[in-house]
Amino acid sequence: MSKFETTVSTNSYFNKIKQKNIIQALLIVLMLFILWFSYKWLTQWRYMLTTEDAYVQGDITAISPKLAGYIEEIFIKANQTVKKGDVLFRLENGDYQIAVDQAKARLNTQQKTLMRIDAQTVAAQSALDDAQAQKAAASAIATNTQLTLKRTTELKADRYASQSNVDSAKSAYEQAIANVNRANAQIAAAHANIKVLEAQRNEAESQTKSLELTLDKAQRDLDSTIVRAPFDGIIGNLTAKTGDFVVNGQRLAALVPIHALYIEANYKETQLQNIHAGQTAYISVDAFKKDVFTGTVLSIAPATGAVFSLLPPQNATGNFTKIVQRIPVRISIPEEALKSGRIRAGMSVSVEIDTRTKPQNALPL
Repeated sequence: MSKFETTVSTNSYFNKIKQKNIIQALLIVLMLFILWFSYKWLTQWRYMLTTEDAYVQGDITAISPKLAGYIEEIFIKANQTVKKGDVLFRLENGDYQIAVDQAKARLNTQQKTLMRIDAQTVAAQSALDDAQAQKAAASAIATNTQLTLKRTTELKADRYASQSNVDSAKSAYEQAIANVNRANAQIAAAHANIKVLEAQRNEAESQTKSLELTLDKAQRDLDSTIVRAPFDGIIGNLTAKTGDFVVNGQRLAALVPIHALYIEANYKETQLQNIHAGQTAYISVDAFKKDVFTGTVLSIAPATGAVFSLLPPQNATGNFTKIVQRIPVRISIPEEALKSGRIRAGMSVSVEIDTRTKPQNALPL
């Protein structure tokens, strides 16, 4: 055998050994990968329910005026952060201020009417007291004149008094009785006057309450010309312009509660068996792939998204194709993630729910 043939044979032998070692190494790596994958699946992955059909949501409020009018001033800009109670818009309030002034004037007049009725009632009560005093005096005089008439009549029978004395005593008694009757009539008139005044006061009080309510409504309308933020958030979709005429309920802007957002993850109905409120969820926002937040399952929607659509599907007619439905699952966003202010409503997220964290008191779906 030549030297060249010996060299080729040696190289071929070493190449076979090298290939064998590479194959063995690849097999070892493959086995390690399979073991690692199996371990991960057995201990973690099979318990994780994942979906990318998830979005950041928030209870966005439409900012609308309660009244109709022209926008006099706008105090905000698009994407501006506002606090609860901050003034957002102001409508022209001239007509509403006039309504308040008119209501105040009517209420003031009615209150003076009440004061006049009260003064008349005091005078009527005084007249009643005076009539009762007059009756008491007239009754005393009537009693005295009655005794005088009786004595005079007895004296005349014994011939110690004349007929003129009897007539005078009788006249005095009759006058006293007339005074008593007059006092009784005055008392009755005073009572009737007081009752009339009481009725007038009740009616005036009712009118006063009605005018107070009218004033309250006018004042509320005036206050409503200033549109304030109902909670902390960020202004979006600002469409209003100074000078625009707006009607009540017209959408002028949207207020997003940037620190009260949540995740709405749409899971397949086949995955819901192992999802319960209180489980831990791992959230990855597409805009910040490096950051993973830990949230909590808050609740599961009572129906699929299709049920709440404007035109829910009707499968009673036509060809039927079964489609796996999705049900929204609400998941909280940790407070520290919301404080950063980077998360916005509508962002796409990926969610993993760890079913191993099922609460002990969780009820079956």
